[in-house]
Amino acid sequence: MQYDALAWAAALLALLALLVAARILFNLRWFLGWLRGTCGLAFVALAGLIGLVAYDLSSYRPIAEGQPLATLTFQADGAAYRVSVLEGARERSFTFEGDLWQLDARLLQWKGLAALIGLQPGYRLERLSGRFLTIEQQARAQHGRIELAQSPYGVDLWRWLRLGRHDLFMFDPQARRVTFLPLADGASYAVSLTSTGLLAQPMNPAAKQALEDWR
Repeated sequence: MQYDALAWAAALLALLALLVAARILFNLRWFLGWLRGTCGLAFVALAGLIGLVAYDLSSYRPIAEGQPLATLTFQADGAAYRVSVLEGARERSFTFEGDLWQLDARLLQWKGLAALIGLQPGYRLERLSGRFLTIEQQARAQHGRIELAQSPYGVDLWRWLRLGRHDLFMFDPQARRVTFLPLADGASYAVSLTSTGLLAQPMNPAAKQALEDWR
């Protein structure tokens, strides 16, 4: 008996709650306010996303015709190397280990209307990797990979375009690489873009000698 009474009391409370909900729901003011607020927050999120894409795009540099993308100079520092990466007027230095080095870069080519209006292709140096010739040394390496650029908060337009095979009718994302070349104290290389990919040219006798010994 008492449980029947409790069930009826709960049912009346449910009915009361339903009446209150119906009164609120049939008042369109709250719905319009909620819709307006939701749309506003959605546009704030969209603005933030576009801002991060813009910041990601700012990490790319235009390709200057007839000039190297970067110049890399290696100096022995004990068992490791100190590598200086010069891009235009910007120079960065890193500690680097290995007997060989490899450079990965991204290219953003334009097509369609973007190419017709004359937008310049851009590039971004992505990663400098090192490798030892022996497995034992490679296993002990601590500075064998240097990330030269990263996208903020994982918002990576180039990767999204390339992995998803999107082009938005204007982008042509490409990957380029300098395959493993020998390291040497004082060696300097100029990395340029060619029709077949990236080309690393020795800039001094130390680099030329290292290439001759490697070959």
